[in-house]
Amino acid sequence: MNLLAANPIPYWASAGKTRDVFTSAFADFQDIGFTAVKADVPSGMSADDYRSWIAGYGLSPSLSLFNSPFDETVDLAAEIERAKLFAADQVALGLDRTMISSMARPERLAQPAVGAAFSASRLDRAIEMCGEVCRVLQAEGLRPLHHSHVGGIFETEHEITRLLDDLGPGVIGFGPDTGHLRWAGVEPAGFIRRYADRLGGIHIKDVFPDLLGNPSLSYAGAAATKRLWAEPGLGVVDFAAVLDAIPADYDGDFMIEVDEPSVESKRESHRMSFDWAVRMLSGRLR
Repeated sequence: MNLLAANPIPYWASAGKTRDVFTSAFADFQDIGFTAVKADVPSGMSADDYRSWIAGYGLSPSLSLFNSPFDETVDLAAEIERAKLFAADQVALGLDRTMISSMARPERLAQPAVGAAFSASRLDRAIEMCGEVCRVLQAEGLRPLHHSHVGGIFETEHEITRLLDDLGPGVIGFGPDTGHLRWAGVEPAGFIRRYADRLGGIHIKDVFPDLLGNPSLSYAGAAATKRLWAEPGLGVVDFAAVLDAIPADYDGDFMIEVDEPSVESKRESHRMSFDWAVRMLSGRLR
């Protein structure tokens, strides 16, 4: 059975990752009925204290995300040390896997979802660097799962498949985001089916059709319209097909993520998402 988790990103995206912000999010998640939350241990807090804190709201830790540009701005040795510290917290929380992603290439934030300024050599270097970090995470006790994300080096279907195929299942697993895949023009169900044997986590995210295929807005500009991210079931992701593509023995969690709610209330957005998930994931949750 799998946990139904929430990512509190809309709470902290503009307000910051403060204790008060997280406390508000955790209280909402508890009232709504979520059983897990993305495991982001605040700076200066131990993993044990964090686990006790969220347990007070009836929440368990769910897989987090190690994020790196994996580009020429990164010092690999420093990134490896950061990965070790990250892994130590995650393992202390009782987790055995993490998502890993590339985000925030400036040219791709300016012109998202189309593979802007593609560079074969940059992709080769990023794959090699990501592989090194994945091996470190594995050595520390975490199974790395690639997490698709518009705005990073591994943005398009070609780039993601190159990463997964070049590194192979022994180095990196698969932890897709249905919304980011769909925004980048990748059909999530078929892609999940292709890498189903490597699936270890998933972000349940939907997108409205309004801005798909239109790179005239920046990443931030598109999100600010409130016509990019949708609560699950309100957009164009075919979740019936997505769920059908997930193997029956899938042992990961289902994480709801709506970066910028389409409704004014963050709590209402999560309630809508929870109600949808309970209907759609019946029999898969605990």
